[in-house]
Amino acid sequence: MLKRIFDIVVSLTALLILSPVILATAFITAINLGRPVVFTQIRSGKNGKPFKLMKFRSMTDERDEIGNILDDDVRLTDFGKKLRSTSLDELPSLLNVLIGDMSLVGPRPLLMEYVPLYDDFQKRRLEVSPGITGWAQINGRNSISWEKKFELDVWYVENQSFWLDIKILFMTVFKVFKRVDINGLDSQTVQKFAGSKKTL
Repeated sequence: MLKRIFDIVVSLTALLILSPVILATAFITAINLGRPVVFTQIRSGKNGKPFKLMKFRSMTDERDEIGNILDDDVRLTDFGKKLRSTSLDELPSLLNVLIGDMSLVGPRPLLMEYVPLYDDFQKRRLEVSPGITGWAQINGRNSISWEKKFELDVWYVENQSFWLDIKILFMTVFKVFKRVDINGLDSQTVQKFAGSKKTL
């Protein structure tokens, strides 16, 4: 209950205080990438329940000659890279927190197609609401392997507390200003999870 109250108060306050930044980001995104400025995608929430995640767009909709969407690395623009490096693309997700789809802190919400690939240990990350930031984000973010991310996610599930959430939020602010661990190990975007050795 305390966590939910905290999520509502902080997300609502942040939306109000950051409204000029949100509007400016939306305007600049529209100029650079066109409309819609907000990207939505179905992700897995608590207990694997699907919800529609909201973020500012950072990619184009470019397709090949037969209509297939191009790889993320090709569609991610220089503007999109800067948007991600500042984490401004995450601001619309505060609405997800406000309405209860997400929490400020928790395992990152991943694609629904990943859920069947989780082993029993990895599924434990679904026991709590997903977060805008989390234990894995301040301990490597996109620079660590999928298996390590899941280990950190489950550690959070087993050790979550209000004070741990506060620590994670403060560390997230530090990471954002330092702009570290933004990209994946081998690309500007994160490689898709295809199942670990345990699940294949």
